[in-house]
Amino acid sequence: MLRAGMVLLAGWLTVVCAAGTGQAAPAPPDDRAQTAYLADRLRENPVYISDQFPREVPRSTAPEFAEQARRVGVPTYVLVLPGSSLTANPAGLLAGVHDRLGRPGLYVAVDRSGLAAVETYGVSLPGATDARRATLYELPYDATAREVFRHFVDVLTSGKARQRLDAASAEHDGATRSHEPAGLHTTRTDRENQSFVTGLAVTGIPLAALLVSVHVWRRRRVRRALSAPVPAPGGGRPDAAPGVSLRKPAASPPRSPSAAPARRLGRAGLASGPFPLALPIPLTVAALALSGLIAFSASRLFTDTTSGDGSHPTAADMRARVDRVADGLRRDPLYIDPESPSALNAADRAGLRARLGSLRVPVLIAAVPTSSGDESGGNPALLAQALHDRLHRDALIVIADPATGSIAPFNHGAPVNGGYLIERPRETYTGGTDLALGSRLDAFLGYVAKSPPAKAGATPYPPEPAADPVQEKALPGLFTGDFRPGLLIGAFLGGLVFALVALALSLARRLRRRLRPGQLSAAAGGERGDAAAPEAPKAPDRPDPAWLRRTAREEIAALTAALDPADALSEEARRRAWECLDATALLIDGDSDGRMDADAAPADLACAVVLARAGRTAIRRPDAAAQVCHRNPLHGAASGRRQIRTAGSGRARSLPVCQACQAVPGPVLRLGSSPRTRHDAYVPYATLPGPLATLADGAGIDQLTRTVREYFGVH
Repeated sequence: MLRAGMVLLAGWLTVVCAAGTGQAAPAPPDDRAQTAYLADRLRENPVYISDQFPREVPRSTAPEFAEQARRVGVPTYVLVLPGSSLTANPAGLLAGVHDRLGRPGLYVAVDRSGLAAVETYGVSLPGATDARRATLYELPYDATAREVFRHFVDVLTSGKARQRLDAASAEHDGATRSHEPAGLHTTRTDRENQSFVTGLAVTGIPLAALLVSVHVWRRRRVRRALSAPVPAPGGGRPDAAPGVSLRKPAASPPRSPSAAPARRLGRAGLASGPFPLALPIPLTVAALALSGLIAFSASRLFTDTTSGDGSHPTAADMRARVDRVADGLRRDPLYIDPESPSALNAADRAGLRARLGSLRVPVLIAAVPTSSGDESGGNPALLAQALHDRLHRDALIVIADPATGSIAPFNHGAPVNGGYLIERPRETYTGGTDLALGSRLDAFLGYVAKSPPAKAGATPYPPEPAADPVQEKALPGLFTGDFRPGLLIGAFLGGLVFALVALALSLARRLRRRLRPGQLSAAAGGERGDAAAPEAPKAPDRPDPAWLRRTAREEIAALTAALDPADALSEEARRRAWECLDATALLIDGDSDGRMDADAAPADLACAVVLARAGRTAIRRPDAAAQVCHRNPLHGAASGRRQIRTAGSGRARSLPVCQACQAVPGPVLRLGSSPRTRHDAYVPYATLPGPLATLADGAGIDQLTRTVREYFGVH
């Protein structure tokens, strides 16, 4: 029960201490002890750094302050103190220290937020005040005390303190304030942002570049592939091109619906064996290299490993105050911090010492401030624990903060009843009352004297240790934390950028087609569709096999390239274009190896050219006639009909013809029966076997594609 009471006492009083936010009504101040103490420290060393905030300003950095002070050129005395040690008038504190020290020079008071006061005594240094104000304007809020003092000396020794003050104050003048100085140090939030942005860049930029590059390459790869001749089997003429699915009618068995549909080949951009895989591999390697380069650049750009100025407290820095207070408590049970303005006058100190001497319970009072920058991290329980460990003495240790007026007792083995003390009035412990610290300490000791006896040896549970001062400022690695979410979102953004770029390219292509509605690509031997004066595509009446093979490659490639962006087509036009492409694949890729057959018949090659051109016509001019010129199907879409007397018939028939043949009938297309047929043995195309002959009877493109499928047994 006694141990539980002590635990409750320690925990409750710590919470009560944290709840006190007001300042106790101060006793008449006695600053002579503080100024005398600080003057003695400056007499020993012109730079004095308090031991009360080693996490923020380690005492081991004193040589760096001294090095900067020597640059001033006059005797300079520097006091680096926490805010709790400075009075409401820091300049008055410097005046008191100077009076005690009795030496001329520049006196500077520095706290954790900047220059608290700058005064000169017995030396001429007119720019000191201007340099202090310029430093206030020019440095950001996260500048450390060491950086503030170094900047102050830089401004002071520049000889332009007044000019810099005028320039800085103009930028920070009320409504015209233009900007805040950029922070000097990377915070943990900054590092998380850096990690996130790095993750975005590592995946987003390379992925977007890879997808856009592959998209552009994929749009052009068919033409590039087809421009390279491929040797025919057996060392024949290099005119069999990869990337085209075609079939020879006479030597192939009927094709089943499951046998590698030509439409799949068409949508894939005409699969071409090993060539399509050759280019993405370098692109992928380049994207990975770019990702690694971005990661390496980020690691060289975001090099900070700590959020401070690089100074870390030593073990001696962290134990300096505890050693000082413990040494004082060994000599006197009431220790008053000599660095802080005293909240206890002479009468208070005398009365408290008398009370402490009369108690049957050992009580030690340490009137010292606590803050997040001290060795305990602002936890009075840790300070009491450290004092007990140093003193090796069982006692009720009381931490009285002169800055907030709060009282926090911690029992370390003293025979005192914790439950009794817990029930005492709250205002005894908190600083938010009108009672002075001396009066409340006296009341608390009165309660201790009245406390019922308790079994000795009860101690509170060990408090949570304070954060390591080095790890407290250490930044997480760049490739940790938000780096992984950045990778995921970067991949999403990379895909989004690619989609936007692809959409923009598609819109640009459509715009070009609208501006040039009838123009065909030059590579295809193109046809310029002008409603007023249409021109027939390049179409000899006796094409040799080499011309047919080359033109078939180019026309199929052009049709394949035109199909992908043709998203706005009507369903009828889209169907006709795809059926034309499927039929070309059936005609001249008999062995389904993705290459044009070396022995493809001229009639099949010509039929493939006709179908490819008809498919492109369906894409560019969906309202064009679904029939081709009867005289020479290579002329393309028919523009009208003409009465023509056909061979073997005694009467004229109305047959579709192109515009040129409608005016003057051109010669009938003549082809060889095989790739090796002599030119003088060419016969009219209607006499050759195969689907092309159906056009001689005026059949349309839809009938021709059905005939091709039936011819190869594909339904």
